Amino acid sequence: MGAELTDKILDKKIVQRVAKLSSLAVKEDELAIYAADLGGIINWMEQLNGVDITDVQPMVGTEIAQLRLREDVVTDGDCKEDVLSNAPERIADFYAVPKVVE
Repeated sequence: MGAELTDKILDKKIVQRVAKLSSLAVKEDELAIYAADLGGIINWMEQLNGVDITDVQPMVGTEIAQLRLREDVVTDGDCKEDVLSNAPERIADFYAVPKVVE
């Protein structure tokens, strides 16, 4: 898709529709700017589609990568006093909260 074809496809109506679908407010005087920007993005994507990647190994993705797992151990974090220092009111080692249910 060349620039001349992209310019024909991305007119102001298309940009308005994309903006509406994206919940974006675009002023009338900005439509031509966005049409040119979107056209440039589409042209860049077309250039990328033309790149030969037959001998390029895929990057590590979720299917290939091995998860590094750690042992799941429950601890108190060893910072009880730091945590309780944030309490507006406390009773011994507990947060004191107002009674909600009568």
